[in-house]
Amino acid sequence: MEWYLPVIWGVIIGVAVIMYVVLDGFDLGIGILFPFAKEERERDVMMNTVAPFWDGNETWLILGGGGLWVAFPKAYAVVMPALYLPVIIMLLALVFRGVAFEFRWVALSSRRWWNAAFAGGSLVAAFSQGVILGGLVQGITVENGAFAGGPLDWATPFAVLCGIGVVVGYSLLGSTWLLIKTEGMVAERARAHAIPLLFAVLALMAVVSVWTPIAFERIATRWFSQPNIFFLAPVPVITVLVALAVLHWLKSGREMLPFFGTVGLFVLGFLGLAISTFPYLVPPSLTVWQTAAAAPSQILMLFGVIFLLPVVLGYIVFVYWIFRGKVREGEGYH
Repeated sequence: MEWYLPVIWGVIIGVAVIMYVVLDGFDLGIGILFPFAKEERERDVMMNTVAPFWDGNETWLILGGGGLWVAFPKAYAVVMPALYLPVIIMLLALVFRGVAFEFRWVALSSRRWWNAAFAGGSLVAAFSQGVILGGLVQGITVENGAFAGGPLDWATPFAVLCGIGVVVGYSLLGSTWLLIKTEGMVAERARAHAIPLLFAVLALMAVVSVWTPIAFERIATRWFSQPNIFFLAPVPVITVLVALAVLHWLKSGREMLPFFGTVGLFVLGFLGLAISTFPYLVPPSLTVWQTAAAAPSQILMLFGVIFLLPVVLGYIVFVYWIFRGKVREGEGYH
């Protein structure tokens, strides 16, 4: 097997994951922030900021999961049994949230219940994604190439911490998105939420950064052995600098820069996790090469991705361009 094919597919899946986290992250963040709106008209504006985008954003989740299935079937066969429960809860929460999104507009007499469903679905989906991430990072028990652990191996304090971290991070993404798309009281409240959320994200990133090398020797070796430490030291330094920039932009009244700075924090966090785990697709035992499909299968699917990925990217650029600008009260797409 050509050594580079699993690496290419690993990069494709990584791009799909970070695209999903960023694009659907602010969408889920809007739902998490829903209960903090004071009036129903504010919730209408908040929901209208994501109405043209939310269903397309989840395309990246399909690409990531489908890519894992076709390019790394052995990893898929191990990861899914290990994380069945949080994955199923996440998918059900996304479905429930989608139903609430549509029904809220027409069920006027029971809107408060659909508000709760939208917020609850967003919260549960975000938390489940963090738990899945934590379950992967802490490692999966594998024997003879198959999952050999229990159904609740993922349920650890570290996974719960990651779940909380994703919830807080998505909330920050959602609040900074509202700065771009809204004005008036909605934007003011979003800015007021964003600053403490930024500090919470930094605190959680710091705890995870300290916890992982202490708890997992393989991660400590990756980051602190020589000469790795000299090459990897800029990552946390840049993260702090980006966070300080986001704080400055929030306090100085900027609208677009806080969102893109927050995206930068997510990208840096994802980069840190990739550095900690690569080349293991199923830490700490199975690499991208050990779990990869046969080369002809990877090449065939790669041709499909090469043609379809530009179409998806073009669609996303087109939609975000068409629906650019502020969303004001009484306006929206639905």
